[in-house]
Amino acid sequence: MANTKPIGVAYSDQDISGADSLMSNIKLGYTAAGQGTVTQATSKATGVTLNKSAGRITMNAAALAGATAVSFTLTNSLISANDLLVLCVSAGSVGDATTYAVYTNSLGAGTAGITLRNLTAATSQSEAVVINFALIHCD
Repeated sequence: MANTKPIGVAYSDQDISGADSLMSNIKLGYTAAGQGTVTQATSKATGVTLNKSAGRITMNAAALAGATAVSFTLTNSLISANDLLVLCVSAGSVGDATTYAVYTNSLGAGTAGITLRNLTAATSQSEAVVINFALIHCD
């Protein structure tokens, strides 16, 4: 990007507000300062708080019956009702893509509801599933 906004002797090119598009040929994401981790304390339904734009949620290792879902609340001061919360089960979890599904069930100012579903028909799973998340902030 060329220097386009003179502000005295420096340029303010990091300001992309109002841009029609944002492209990268290498990497697009959050710095280490924008990421964090949190662990559920007592059960898979226990809410967690993490005020970061991206991170990892390590769930409690309590049992989750086959064909059953559990929901919990992520409290995060950066979330707005207009945002998009992207979730996936981390490759570091024991189960594979046929074991779990994770999705956002609600979104509001400062909070998101997250649901993890055990996709196996009759097999109870007892592991500390790790969920990766990233916020796409929208005005």
